Amino acid sequence: MGSRTVSVVVTGATGQVAYALLPRIAAGEMFGPDTDVDLRLSDIPQMIDKARGVIMELEDGAYPLLARVSASADPAESHKGIDWALLVGSKPRGPGMERNDLIKENGPIFVGQGRAIAQHAGPNVRVVVVGNPCNTNCLIARSAAGPAVPDDRWTALTRLDQNRSRSLVAAKTGARVRDVKKLVIWGNHSATLFPDFTNATVGAKKVTDAVDRAWLEGEFLTAVQQRGAAVIAARGASSAFSAAQAIVDHVRSLTSPTPADDWASVAVVSDGSYDVPKGLVSSFPVRVAGDGWWEIVRGVQLDAFAKSKVTTSVAELQREQALVQDLIKAAA
Repeated sequence: MGSRTVSVVVTGATGQVAYALLPRIAAGEMFGPDTDVDLRLSDIPQMIDKARGVIMELEDGAYPLLARVSASADPAESHKGIDWALLVGSKPRGPGMERNDLIKENGPIFVGQGRAIAQHAGPNVRVVVVGNPCNTNCLIARSAAGPAVPDDRWTALTRLDQNRSRSLVAAKTGARVRDVKKLVIWGNHSATLFPDFTNATVGAKKVTDAVDRAWLEGEFLTAVQQRGAAVIAARGASSAFSAAQAIVDHVRSLTSPTPADDWASVAVVSDGSYDVPKGLVSSFPVRVAGDGWWEIVRGVQLDAFAKSKVTTSVAELQREQALVQDLIKAAA
């Protein structure tokens, strides 16, 4: 039995990513071996019967830390008093659908989530937006929540991109993933994201000294930006358990101190740092001192190549913001 209990809602609870994620939470991998979990499964009404099947599996897993598990389509029940909201549920991009179409389709879902969190969540709720396009969906939800839930509680997932980046550099150099440090993501979780190899290290070396720069600027950058599509092409379905791993890593990074020699990739509400317009949800290098407190790393030097890539990704975020401006205004 844990020394404390954390309540967490997972939306889209019958989807692939949630199916890979829920047992990890129940097993204590996200919140640690001393924390009991009150796990809430949230989904649309027609999926609640399926969610009950997932509950049966969680019960049959006999997880010692799983204090309670429930499923509901009513946010007044699923979101009541929650400490963490993991917003996984969203519509996937269909055949021939453009990114802008996806943004318009998913926007209203996150208006609803933002309002539900503001109305029902606990006073110290923390939010992780996973459903894509996650940066702009986070912006929408944050706007819909209003002043009840401050900026620093809202994050979006770029940890999967960080994990992909570090794995590729480790494979290229013959190192272990744990030896790759400060390789973080800037900007949007999209094909414009920038994995910043210019400040990264592998072992005792800078990555730019260990690997040919032409590979980094070309094949590596493209591979990271297109990795999600490559997984779909190979597997016939989108990333599921690697996304679940990234969500676990993301939350653990926000609840435990960042190692002195490393940074974490987290998309947060910009305070204007690095010329990213205030209010945009953009990925930055982040350092965490402990549970409930984080800061954007200051003084990171970006060379001309890195700056151009970050500028491109931030410009895309601004275009997405403009696309949903009417939704944001209506939600306010």
